[in-house]
Amino acid sequence: MIFRNALLREFRNSALALFVALFAILISVVLIRMLGQAAGGRVPPDAVMALIGFGALAQLPVVLSLTLFVSVLMTLSRYYRDSEMVVWFSSGLPLTAFIGPVMRFALPFGALIALMTLVVVPWASKQSELFRTELENRDDTTRVAPGVFRESPGGQRVFFVETVSEDTGLLENVFVSATREGRATIIASETGRIESRPNGDRFLVLEKGRRYDGDPGAADYRVMQFETYRVLIDQRRAVSPSVRTRTTSTMELLRNRTPRHMGELSSRINLPLAAVLLAFLAIPLSFVNPRAGRASNLLVAVLAYLVYSNAISVFDAWVGQNRIGFWLAALLPHLIVLGVMALLFYRRLSLSPFWRARA
Repeated sequence: MIFRNALLREFRNSALALFVALFAILISVVLIRMLGQAAGGRVPPDAVMALIGFGALAQLPVVLSLTLFVSVLMTLSRYYRDSEMVVWFSSGLPLTAFIGPVMRFALPFGALIALMTLVVVPWASKQSELFRTELENRDDTTRVAPGVFRESPGGQRVFFVETVSEDTGLLENVFVSATREGRATIIASETGRIESRPNGDRFLVLEKGRRYDGDPGAADYRVMQFETYRVLIDQRRAVSPSVRTRTTSTMELLRNRTPRHMGELSSRINLPLAAVLLAFLAIPLSFVNPRAGRASNLLVAVLAYLVYSNAISVFDAWVGQNRIGFWLAALLPHLIVLGVMALLFYRRLSLSPFWRARA
């Protein structure tokens, strides 16, 4: 009882610290990517926080699986370095006695990862696609922010508005740069407003400004001064949400058993299974010789994680391409890892006979 409680407490403390660190890294990476897209005009500033949330939810199962694997590995490695393992082995506990506490710690993690991959991640991916589709269906003027240059998605227009009146919606000091068929047009006006027609057409009405057509110095360069100038806002064809297997619900995958759907289903099932098996694999991989280097087992563990995760991805892709069956992809990688795990346990027990339980 003391052994199990102490080990579970160590696992929980390590997992909490690792999860906070990994989640902070995840949020930072997603935030930097979203801010870069917002600075380039591809994402409105008011959409950054929502897309960060959806992106973090989509990547959370990977963070949880890494947290589980590394927390077990680091805890048991510290036991070896601090010679606590010698104490437990000398008291008659074998290496296989650690399977029970690791199982009690890993199974709740596996259930949470399964819930995320089967339910939460498809929902978050679908909401992200719907949100991005809504943003793509906005017209150019909705992307204008006071004091910021905004580029339209096609790169044909650039808008700048110095200020916007909150009461009347009047635009002040408006700048529009457009390129059509290789010819540049620049429009600058003191004020502007958005005007809607009964038929649904919308115009950007500019007042007291100038229009410049062509390249300066060219023979066809023109400068026109106007009191009122209307620019038709081109309404792009409505973009429908893209249909991706990642956004498809698990129940829909089970109903439509196409190769692509089965490949996605295989990836959703394989991730929680792999997370639990990696926690057990960390038991023999955690061995550290206190008199040797302390990072050798970590390098082997990282290599094992990369090989295992990449092998699962390859098998899932093969299912989607209808090259192998679903059950083969869902079972073969894990059976191979179980075999490797059994060999590692046997090797550790054979090299150190006193690790075995006393008769």
